[in-house]
Amino acid sequence: MTHYAIATDLNRCVGCLACSVACKAMNSVPVGDYWNKTLRIGPNPKKDGCGTWPDVEMYFLTVQCQHCKDPECVKVCPTEASHIAADGTVQIDKSKCIGCQFCAMSCPYGVRYLNTEERVVEKCTLCEQRIAQGELPACVAQCGGRARFFGDLDKGIDSFEAPWVVDVTEGDPSYDKTEHTRITLKECVQEYKQSDVHHLPDVGNDPSFVYILRDRDWQGEE
Repeated sequence: MTHYAIATDLNRCVGCLACSVACKAMNSVPVGDYWNKTLRIGPNPKKDGCGTWPDVEMYFLTVQCQHCKDPECVKVCPTEASHIAADGTVQIDKSKCIGCQFCAMSCPYGVRYLNTEERVVEKCTLCEQRIAQGELPACVAQCGGRARFFGDLDKGIDSFEAPWVVDVTEGDPSYDKTEHTRITLKECVQEYKQSDVHHLPDVGNDPSFVYILRDRDWQGEE
């Protein structure tokens, strides 16, 4: 089985919005809609802190369709336009969508939108047009902080991949670019504990996307 998802290291995210911009550009997302939102969490007082600098903490949280394992949007869709694809992602068949927005109302993360021109609901597709060709989703490919990684949950998040970080070794005659097109989460990020791994609130839908946050209070449940 395959179940594609994205893992985000929130300690590496700098809030540059490159993922949000890349998503809009790649998928022609209408003005005012966001398939991928970047939220600022904080500044908040550190644990037992007073809440004034330097006793504060802050991080950025990216929110999009979580491509849930048991999605509510699929359950309420009257035409089966919303469905789980073979790769485990949640997709929308626009030819079946009647624009009723039942799915948008049932989504606990508010990440589905009605395209008012086409009268169909849209959301993050995990760039299915790219991953079908072995490429990374646009938001992962354009993340300058290498905070976002894409992969198969069944293989574990340590195997998730991001684009290779160019370094001086590329000038070495023995450098083989074909071997350095991707870097894994395990190779790239700081060591983390299982208690550092989080998901957005689970209301029975079992969200798939993973967030890693160290030494800060996770507030994704709020």
